[in-house]
Amino acid sequence: MYDYTQQHHSRQRLQLLGEARTRIGTTLDVAGVARELTEVAVPRFADFVTVDLFDAVFQGEQPEPILPGRGAALHRAAHLSVYERAGEAALALGQSQVHPPSSPIIRSIATGRGELHALTDPEIVDWLADDQVRADRCRRYGAHSLITVPIRARGTVLGAVLFLRHAACPEPFSPEDLAFAEDLVARVALHVDNARRYARECGIALTLQRALLPPHPITHAAVQTAARYLPAGGEANVGGDWFDVIPLPGARVGLVVGDVVGHGINASATMGRLRTAVRTLADIDLSPDELLTHLDDIVTHAAYEREGENPESATASGDVGASCLYGIYDPVSRTLSIARAGHPAPVLAHPDGSTQVLDLPAGPPLGLGSLPFEATETTVPEGSLLTLFTDGHLQTRDHDIDERLDTLCHVLSRHEHSLEVLCDTVLNTLRTESPDDDIALLIARTRALGRDHVATWELPSDPAVVAEARRHVIACLTAWEMLESAFVTELVVSELVTNAIRYGADPIRLRLIKDQSLICEASDGSSTSPYLRRAGLSDEGGRGLLLVAEFTERWGTRHTRKGKIIWAEQRVASCAA
Repeated sequence: MYDYTQQHHSRQRLQLLGEARTRIGTTLDVAGVARELTEVAVPRFADFVTVDLFDAVFQGEQPEPILPGRGAALHRAAHLSVYERAGEAALALGQSQVHPPSSPIIRSIATGRGELHALTDPEIVDWLADDQVRADRCRRYGAHSLITVPIRARGTVLGAVLFLRHAACPEPFSPEDLAFAEDLVARVALHVDNARRYARECGIALTLQRALLPPHPITHAAVQTAARYLPAGGEANVGGDWFDVIPLPGARVGLVVGDVVGHGINASATMGRLRTAVRTLADIDLSPDELLTHLDDIVTHAAYEREGENPESATASGDVGASCLYGIYDPVSRTLSIARAGHPAPVLAHPDGSTQVLDLPAGPPLGLGSLPFEATETTVPEGSLLTLFTDGHLQTRDHDIDERLDTLCHVLSRHEHSLEVLCDTVLNTLRTESPDDDIALLIARTRALGRDHVATWELPSDPAVVAEARRHVIACLTAWEMLESAFVTELVVSELVTNAIRYGADPIRLRLIKDQSLICEASDGSSTSPYLRRAGLSDEGGRGLLLVAEFTERWGTRHTRKGKIIWAEQRVASCAA
């Protein structure tokens, strides 16, 4: 006689498997996949379902196999019951529980096979006896049979699923139900493993991103800074937005914010390359427009190299279309020189609370090549707030860019005393529920070096003036109570001024800056740069710069529109104080 009940169950299982194909795996979140499994299985297959995974799975790692005769700690990823209050006594989501070796869940994980049991089986009775809470819950709801199936994907067991039936469904599980449960979990296991791998990739990208970003808060005499970075949609969508604060000669500071197209490891790696390139170019003291021009060349050449190997790799890497904003603030002249490459203009909040979006030539995004960049110079009052940010703050699906920019200006006009608090206020005000892009934010409060920190002398082009320059310096160091630095400073001044007179051109200027270090600068109207060379035994010259390099912490040359500046910096304890 034909068994219509068996036919009905078979048709129902096939229907449930078809539904599982469309409802499970819609997310790359481990807990989300587990939750989707419970929603498919309850109540049409089981009355209560739990999904327990190794903690390593949530970290994107592969779990270690269980040793024979040992229990294991599992992390509750999801559970669902036909009764609303049935899960209250169960393990809470996100918590871990150590399962003993007698647990059918542990046996399934250890053997890699599913198990079907009635709750009256001796091994289940012994297991329930070890947990009185679980035993009472099973009696309360009339539980009578269970199935445990390991979540196994690509040769690795990630956890296990427990299916339970009780009084709501008096028909016990059958061997056909066990086969169905194993088929269902096998399909789910691949989605769980894909989510695990995605979590690992996101973790690597986030670790790389955080390692490449500078530590903050970043201390500098020219500015007080605070910064934030938020990936789109949380840590799962880490991208290539970045910021940096770069110490420059002459007590100046470089402020930079950049944005790389895309998300993931490629975007983070590209960000690292661009940040390193900017630091290298800033180290040779290029102006903002020149720095962006060289950075554009670097991106263009890198794109050409990748395009030769794979025509799609340049676009996928995120180099082409990247944007950058770079500015140099000088606390002595209180001027800001800034340029941008396809990046939003910064906002300047004055000490009186008024705000303005700096009017800068837009410049093309990086990687287009052969297009000029233009720097703008503006005077910044002491105590102003300069805010640099990426377009994730402004571009959203539901808000107008101008409206968002007005909101940002309004928040910045409050002039919070704490920059850390101000950063959080900006993010909380402009944050959306599901951000589409990364967010990088850098706020700098400008400081100024007054006359008691800077001394300048105009010098004639006469070798006799070198001795006079040394006397000026000694008088200045005496006023600054820094006579312990007199010997080295006299040597440096003698060499730099002599070089300016002998090889440079008018006008010649000597400047001392007392900052976290003592900086000596000699400027002249010639663009010819000196360089270190090893003097021979019979050479009468060539040793001056070698002595400067030996006695100072660092030295260098930076070019200006009207010549060059040779500078030397020495660390002095009293300056740091």
